[in-house]
Amino acid sequence: MSTSTSREAILSRVRGALAGIPRRATLPDWNIELAEARKLVGDRAPTEVFAERIRLVSGRAYTDVPAMVEALRAGGWLHGYIDPVLWPELAPFFGPEFKVETEYDRTRIDDYAFGITRALGAVAETGSIILDDAATSRRLAALTPWVHIAVVRRSSIHPFLADAVTHLTKDPNIILVTGPSKTADVEGILIEGVHGPGQQWALLV
Repeated sequence: MSTSTSREAILSRVRGALAGIPRRATLPDWNIELAEARKLVGDRAPTEVFAERIRLVSGRAYTDVPAMVEALRAGGWLHGYIDPVLWPELAPFFGPEFKVETEYDRTRIDDYAFGITRALGAVAETGSIILDDAATSRRLAALTPWVHIAVVRRSSIHPFLADAVTHLTKDPNIILVTGPSKTADVEGILIEGVHGPGQQWALLV
């Protein structure tokens, strides 16, 4: 049996199992008033809280494009991918020392030191960035470079995780990224950048 035939057989069984379900289970109610996070956010702007919380999980938040570009330059991260939708606005800030590609070549994943993609939103309470397939031009560009920069619209920053969950789309692949990749599997020593980016930044626009 070929791979495609096996795949179709499995998917057919899944579709058959789901066919008998008249409707999906409803999501549980979220009572934001009872969330401890309300004390954390208070009356502050979600943007301010997000910038504070992402720093606490070893991330960075930038509101100024030149400052972000200078950080890339200072780190020696000069070769990267930028979402073609974002490139026209960002291009004037990148000097000739940078090599920027707007087509991501998955056969050269080690070439990209940074990747700049769009985010679906963010969560102020946890300092998390929300990524999905619809907004992210290339998923690998958000996973394989050492530095991933998510461009987040200020209006899409939710104050609480519970609030963000109620606004999620039906995209089949939604990821909440809280700081750079981390693991403590090896002798309990925390190491960053093992399963994904070692630097997770947000550019707030």
